[in-house]
Amino acid sequence: MKSITIKDVAKALNVSISTVSRAFNDKYDINPNTRDLILKKAKEMGYQPNPIARKLIQKRSYNIGIVVPEFIHSFFPKVIIGAQEVLIEKGYQVLIMQSHESSITELRNTKTLVNNMVDGLIISLCAEDKNVEYYKSLVSTEIPIVFFNRTLEEIEAPKVLFDDYKWALFTTEHLIRQGYTRIIHLAGDMNLTLTKNRIKGFKDAHRKYKLDDFKIIYSGFSMTDGEVTAKTLIDKKKVPQAIFASSDYCAIGAMKTFKNFGYSIPKDIAICGFSESDMSRHISPPLTSVEQPTHLIGQTAANLLIEQIENKKAFIPQTIKLNGSLNIRESSVKLNL
Repeated sequence: MKSITIKDVAKALNVSISTVSRAFNDKYDINPNTRDLILKKAKEMGYQPNPIARKLIQKRSYNIGIVVPEFIHSFFPKVIIGAQEVLIEKGYQVLIMQSHESSITELRNTKTLVNNMVDGLIISLCAEDKNVEYYKSLVSTEIPIVFFNRTLEEIEAPKVLFDDYKWALFTTEHLIRQGYTRIIHLAGDMNLTLTKNRIKGFKDAHRKYKLDDFKIIYSGFSMTDGEVTAKTLIDKKKVPQAIFASSDYCAIGAMKTFKNFGYSIPKDIAICGFSESDMSRHISPPLTSVEQPTHLIGQTAANLLIEQIENKKAFIPQTIKLNGSLNIRESSVKLNL
Protein backbone atom coordinates (compact mmCIF):
# COMPACT_ATOMS: atom_id res chain seq x y z
CA MET A 1 0.00 0.00 0.00
CA LYS A 2 1.34 3.40 -1.03
CA SER A 3 2.00 5.76 1.85
CA ILE A 4 0.36 9.18 1.65
CA THR A 5 2.82 12.05 1.23
CA ILE A 6 2.60 15.79 1.73
CA LYS A 7 2.38 16.13 -2.07
CA ASP A 8 -0.76 13.94 -2.13
CA VAL A 9 -2.47 16.13 0.46
CA ALA A 10 -1.52 19.30 -1.45
CA LYS A 11 -2.82 17.83 -4.74
CA ALA A 12 -6.12 16.73 -3.16
CA LEU A 13 -6.82 20.27 -1.94
CA ASN A 14 -5.22 22.06 -4.90
CA VAL A 15 -2.87 24.03 -2.67
CA SER A 16 0.91 24.35 -2.65
CA ILE A 17 3.19 21.95 -0.82
CA SER A 18 4.55 24.88 1.21
CA THR A 19 1.02 25.72 2.40
CA VAL A 20 0.51 22.15 3.61
CA SER A 21 3.92 22.25 5.31
CA ARG A 22 3.04 25.48 7.14
CA ALA A 23 -0.21 23.89 8.32
CA PHE A 24 1.59 20.83 9.69
CA ASN A 25 4.13 23.02 11.49
CA ASP A 26 1.48 25.42 12.82
CA LYS A 27 3.16 28.48 11.34
CA TYR A 28 1.80 31.94 12.16
CA ASP A 29 1.38 32.97 8.51
CA ILE A 30 -1.37 30.51 7.58
CA ASN A 31 -5.08 31.13 7.86
CA PRO A 32 -6.52 29.06 10.74
CA ASN A 33 -9.41 27.86 8.56
CA THR A 34 -6.99 26.72 5.87
CA ARG A 35 -4.86 24.95 8.46
CA ASP A 36 -7.87 23.13 9.91
CA LEU A 37 -9.01 22.09 6.43
CA ILE A 38 -5.57 20.70 5.57
CA LEU A 39 -5.23 18.81 8.86
CA LYS A 40 -8.71 17.32 8.46
CA LYS A 41 -8.01 16.21 4.89
CA ALA A 42 -4.64 14.73 5.86
CA LYS A 43 -6.30 12.69 8.59
CA GLU A 44 -8.99 11.46 6.17
CA MET A 45 -6.31 10.37 3.68
CA GLY A 46 -4.31 8.56 6.37
CA TYR A 47 -1.27 10.80 6.17
CA GLN A 48 1.44 10.03 8.75
CA PRO A 49 4.15 12.70 9.20
CA ASN A 50 7.76 11.59 8.90
CA PRO A 51 9.30 12.36 12.30
CA ILE A 52 12.86 12.36 10.96
CA ALA A 53 11.99 14.79 8.19
CA ARG A 54 10.22 17.02 10.71
CA LYS A 55 13.29 17.09 12.93
CA LEU A 56 15.56 17.94 10.01
CA ILE A 57 13.30 20.74 8.80
CA GLN A 58 12.98 22.30 12.27
CA LYS A 59 16.65 21.60 13.16
CA ARG A 60 15.56 19.98 16.41
CA SER A 61 15.86 16.42 17.69
CA TYR A 62 12.98 16.65 20.19
CA ASN A 63 15.21 14.76 22.60
CA ILE A 64 16.11 16.00 26.08
CA GLY A 65 19.01 14.58 28.09
CA ILE A 66 18.80 14.13 31.86
CA VAL A 67 21.93 13.26 33.86
CA VAL A 68 21.69 12.36 37.57
CA PRO A 69 24.17 10.94 40.11
CA GLU A 70 22.25 7.71 40.80
CA PHE A 71 18.98 5.79 40.49
CA ILE A 72 19.36 3.67 43.65
CA HIS A 73 17.47 5.99 45.97
CA SER A 74 14.04 7.47 45.36
CA PHE A 75 14.91 11.19 45.16
CA PHE A 76 16.21 11.35 41.60
CA PRO A 77 13.67 8.93 40.05
CA LYS A 78 10.86 11.05 41.55
CA VAL A 79 12.37 14.22 40.08
CA ILE A 80 12.70 12.51 36.69
CA ILE A 81 9.04 11.45 36.76
CA GLY A 82 8.02 15.09 37.25
CA ALA A 83 10.27 16.25 34.41
CA GLN A 84 9.08 13.51 32.06
CA GLU A 85 5.43 14.45 32.54
CA VAL A 86 6.10 17.97 31.29
CA LEU A 87 8.51 17.02 28.50
CA ILE A 88 6.41 14.20 27.04
CA GLU A 89 3.35 16.45 27.07
CA LYS A 90 5.36 18.95 24.99
CA GLY A 91 6.37 16.28 22.46
CA TYR A 92 9.89 15.54 23.68
CA GLN A 93 11.58 12.20 24.25
CA VAL A 94 13.71 11.84 27.37
CA LEU A 95 17.15 10.21 27.44
CA ILE A 96 18.25 9.44 31.00
CA MET A 97 21.81 8.69 32.13
CA GLN A 98 23.48 8.33 35.53
CA SER A 99 26.99 9.26 36.58
CA HIS A 100 27.40 6.72 39.42
CA GLU A 101 28.81 9.67 41.43
CA SER A 102 31.79 9.79 39.02
CA SER A 103 32.81 13.05 37.36
CA ILE A 104 34.45 11.06 34.53
CA THR A 105 31.23 9.14 33.81
CA GLU A 106 29.19 12.32 34.15
CA LEU A 107 31.37 14.07 31.55
CA ARG A 108 31.19 11.10 29.19
CA ASN A 109 27.39 10.91 29.54
CA THR A 110 26.90 14.63 28.94
CA LYS A 111 29.19 14.66 25.90
CA THR A 112 27.32 11.67 24.45
CA LEU A 113 24.02 13.50 24.77
CA VAL A 114 25.43 16.70 23.26
CA ASN A 115 27.00 14.77 20.37
CA ASN A 116 23.62 13.16 19.71
CA MET A 117 22.14 16.65 19.32
CA VAL A 118 19.72 16.74 22.23
CA ASP A 119 17.74 19.99 22.33
CA GLY A 120 18.63 20.58 25.96
CA LEU A 121 20.01 19.13 29.19
CA ILE A 122 18.77 18.78 32.77
CA ILE A 123 21.62 17.91 35.14
CA SER A 124 22.26 17.21 38.82
CA LEU A 125 25.99 17.05 39.51
CA CYS A 126 27.82 14.16 41.11
CA ALA A 127 29.44 14.68 44.50
CA GLU A 128 33.01 14.75 43.15
CA ASP A 129 32.19 17.07 40.27
CA LYS A 130 35.20 18.42 38.38
CA ASN A 131 33.51 19.41 35.13
CA VAL A 132 32.94 23.10 35.79
CA GLU A 133 34.87 24.32 32.75
CA TYR A 134 33.01 21.96 30.41
CA TYR A 135 29.64 23.18 31.66
CA LYS A 136 30.78 26.77 31.32
CA SER A 137 31.63 26.03 27.69
CA LEU A 138 28.14 24.58 27.10
CA VAL A 139 26.56 27.70 28.59
CA SER A 140 28.77 29.96 26.48
CA THR A 141 27.74 28.15 23.28
CA GLU A 142 24.07 28.64 24.28
CA ILE A 143 23.18 24.97 24.62
CA PRO A 144 19.97 25.01 26.71
CA ILE A 145 20.78 23.59 30.13
CA VAL A 146 19.17 23.58 33.58
CA PHE A 147 20.82 22.38 36.79
CA PHE A 148 18.85 21.11 39.77
CA ASN A 149 19.50 20.06 43.37
CA ARG A 150 23.28 19.62 43.15
CA THR A 151 24.83 22.67 41.51
CA LEU A 152 27.93 24.82 41.64
CA GLU A 153 27.91 28.58 42.16
CA GLU A 154 30.52 29.09 39.42
CA ILE A 155 28.16 27.91 36.67
CA GLU A 156 25.91 30.77 35.54
CA ALA A 157 22.93 28.85 34.23
CA PRO A 158 19.25 28.35 35.14
CA LYS A 159 18.89 26.38 38.37
CA VAL A 160 16.11 24.75 40.36
CA LEU A 161 17.09 24.58 44.00
CA PHE A 162 15.59 23.64 47.32
CA ASP A 163 15.79 26.12 50.20
CA ASP A 164 18.49 24.09 51.92
CA TYR A 165 19.53 26.93 54.21
CA LYS A 166 16.06 27.45 55.63
CA TRP A 167 15.30 23.79 56.29
CA ALA A 168 18.74 23.03 57.68
CA LEU A 169 18.20 25.90 60.11
CA PHE A 170 14.71 24.64 61.03
CA THR A 171 15.95 21.06 61.51
CA THR A 172 18.85 22.17 63.73
CA GLU A 173 16.49 24.44 65.64
CA HIS A 174 14.16 21.48 66.20
CA LEU A 175 17.02 19.53 67.81
CA ILE A 176 18.05 22.49 69.96
CA ARG A 177 14.46 22.98 71.15
CA GLN A 178 14.37 19.32 72.16
CA GLY A 179 17.20 20.15 74.55
CA TYR A 180 20.18 18.82 72.58
CA THR A 181 23.22 21.08 72.82
CA ARG A 182 26.07 18.93 71.41
CA ILE A 183 25.11 18.41 67.77
CA ILE A 184 27.13 17.20 64.78
CA HIS A 185 26.23 17.90 61.18
CA LEU A 186 27.28 15.18 58.74
CA ALA A 187 27.73 17.29 55.61
CA GLY A 188 27.88 16.29 51.94
CA ASP A 189 30.56 17.25 49.42
CA MET A 190 32.12 20.59 50.37
CA ASN A 191 32.01 21.96 46.79
CA LEU A 192 28.25 21.66 46.31
CA THR A 193 26.02 24.67 46.83
CA LEU A 194 23.48 22.65 48.82
CA THR A 195 26.20 21.54 51.25
CA LYS A 196 27.32 25.12 51.85
CA ASN A 197 23.74 26.28 52.41
CA ARG A 198 22.93 23.47 54.83
CA ILE A 199 26.09 24.18 56.82
CA LYS A 200 25.17 27.87 56.98
CA GLY A 201 21.68 27.01 58.25
CA PHE A 202 23.18 24.64 60.84
CA LYS A 203 25.58 27.30 62.07
CA ASP A 204 23.03 30.11 62.13
CA ALA A 205 20.63 28.03 64.24
CA HIS A 206 23.38 27.67 66.84
CA ARG A 207 24.15 31.39 66.69
CA LYS A 208 20.47 32.15 67.20
CA TYR A 209 20.47 30.17 70.46
CA LYS A 210 23.99 31.33 71.42
CA LEU A 211 25.40 27.78 71.34
CA ASP A 212 28.91 26.98 70.19
CA ASP A 213 29.32 23.28 71.07
CA PHE A 214 28.77 21.89 67.58
CA LYS A 215 30.84 20.20 64.90
CA ILE A 216 30.73 19.69 61.13
CA ILE A 217 32.08 16.50 59.53
CA TYR A 218 32.24 16.14 55.76
CA SER A 219 30.82 12.67 55.65
CA GLY A 220 28.85 12.17 52.41
CA PHE A 221 25.41 11.14 51.24
CA SER A 222 25.48 7.34 51.29
CA MET A 223 24.53 4.79 53.94
CA THR A 224 28.14 3.61 54.03
CA ASP A 225 29.27 7.19 54.73
CA GLY A 226 26.96 7.28 57.75
CA GLU A 227 28.14 3.89 59.00
CA VAL A 228 31.83 4.80 58.73
CA THR A 229 31.40 8.18 60.41
CA ALA A 230 29.37 6.75 63.29
CA LYS A 231 31.96 4.01 63.89
CA THR A 232 34.72 6.66 63.96
CA LEU A 233 32.82 8.74 66.52
CA ILE A 234 32.27 5.66 68.69
CA ASP A 235 35.93 4.60 68.48
CA LYS A 236 37.10 8.10 69.44
CA LYS A 237 34.50 8.33 72.21
CA LYS A 238 33.11 11.51 70.68
CA VAL A 239 29.47 10.53 70.27
CA PRO A 240 27.30 13.71 70.35
CA GLN A 241 23.83 14.18 71.74
CA ALA A 242 22.36 14.55 68.24
CA ILE A 243 23.21 14.23 64.56
CA PHE A 244 21.79 16.11 61.59
CA ALA A 245 22.84 14.20 58.47
CA SER A 246 23.17 15.37 54.87
CA SER A 247 20.76 12.71 53.63
CA ASP A 248 18.38 10.09 54.98
CA TYR A 249 20.72 7.35 53.84
CA CYS A 250 23.67 8.82 55.70
CA ALA A 251 21.41 9.20 58.76
CA ILE A 252 20.15 5.61 58.49
CA GLY A 253 23.69 4.27 58.13
CA ALA A 254 24.73 6.13 61.28
CA MET A 255 21.61 4.99 63.12
CA LYS A 256 22.28 1.37 62.20
CA THR A 257 25.85 1.54 63.52
CA PHE A 258 24.92 3.25 66.78
CA LYS A 259 22.20 0.66 67.42
CA ASN A 260 24.63 -2.20 66.71
CA PHE A 261 26.92 -0.78 69.40
CA GLY A 262 24.12 -0.64 71.96
CA TYR A 263 23.07 3.00 71.66
CA SER A 264 19.35 3.72 71.97
CA ILE A 265 17.76 6.23 69.59
CA PRO A 266 16.73 8.87 70.54
CA LYS A 267 17.48 8.21 74.22
CA ASP A 268 21.27 8.15 73.77
CA ILE A 269 21.55 10.01 70.46
CA ALA A 270 18.95 11.79 68.33
CA ILE A 271 19.18 11.66 64.54
CA CYS A 272 17.66 13.71 61.69
CA GLY A 273 18.00 13.16 57.95
CA PHE A 274 17.31 15.08 54.78
CA SER A 275 15.18 14.29 51.67
CA GLU A 276 12.31 12.18 53.07
CA SER A 277 13.29 8.85 51.53
CA ASP A 278 10.85 5.96 51.35
CA MET A 279 12.83 4.27 54.12
CA SER A 280 12.49 7.12 56.60
CA ARG A 281 9.00 6.13 57.73
CA HIS A 282 9.68 2.40 57.92
CA ILE A 283 12.87 2.08 59.96
CA SER A 284 12.83 1.81 63.74
CA PRO A 285 12.52 4.36 65.15
CA PRO A 286 11.02 6.34 62.22
CA LEU A 287 13.42 9.03 61.02
CA THR A 288 12.83 12.77 61.25
CA SER A 289 13.52 14.15 57.79
CA VAL A 290 13.21 17.22 55.58
CA GLU A 291 10.81 16.58 52.72
CA GLN A 292 11.66 18.12 49.35
CA PRO A 293 9.07 18.61 46.56
CA THR A 294 10.72 16.13 44.18
CA HIS A 295 7.91 16.05 41.63
CA LEU A 296 7.73 19.84 41.49
CA ILE A 297 11.52 20.10 41.15
CA GLY A 298 11.34 17.96 38.01
CA GLN A 299 8.38 19.85 36.57
CA THR A 300 10.00 23.21 37.25
CA ALA A 301 13.32 22.18 35.67
CA ALA A 302 11.52 20.88 32.57
CA ASN A 303 9.44 24.03 32.17
CA LEU A 304 12.55 26.21 32.55
CA LEU A 305 14.33 24.18 29.88
CA ILE A 306 11.42 24.37 27.43
CA GLU A 307 11.21 28.12 27.94
CA GLN A 308 14.93 28.36 27.24
CA ILE A 309 14.66 26.24 24.06
CA GLU A 310 11.66 28.06 22.65
CA ASN A 311 12.72 31.60 23.60
CA LYS A 312 16.50 31.52 23.32
CA LYS A 313 16.97 35.19 22.55
CA ALA A 314 14.52 36.48 25.16
CA PHE A 315 15.33 33.92 27.87
CA ILE A 316 16.87 35.28 31.05
CA PRO A 317 18.60 32.68 33.28
CA GLN A 318 17.05 32.46 36.71
CA THR A 319 17.35 30.48 39.91
CA ILE A 320 14.10 29.10 41.31
CA LYS A 321 14.15 28.12 44.98
CA LEU A 322 11.43 25.75 46.24
CA ASN A 323 10.11 25.14 49.73
CA GLY A 324 9.56 21.97 51.77
CA SER A 325 8.58 20.69 55.20
CA LEU A 326 10.11 19.01 58.26
CA ASN A 327 8.50 15.68 59.15
CA ILE A 328 9.22 15.14 62.84
CA ARG A 329 9.32 11.51 63.96
CA GLU A 330 10.57 9.46 66.92
CA SER A 331 14.29 9.50 66.01
CA SER A 332 14.72 13.09 67.20
CA VAL A 333 12.08 13.60 69.89
CA LYS A 334 13.67 13.69 73.32
CA LEU A 335 12.17 11.29 75.84
CA ASN A 336 11.00 12.24 79.34
CA LEU A 337 11.37 16.00 78.96
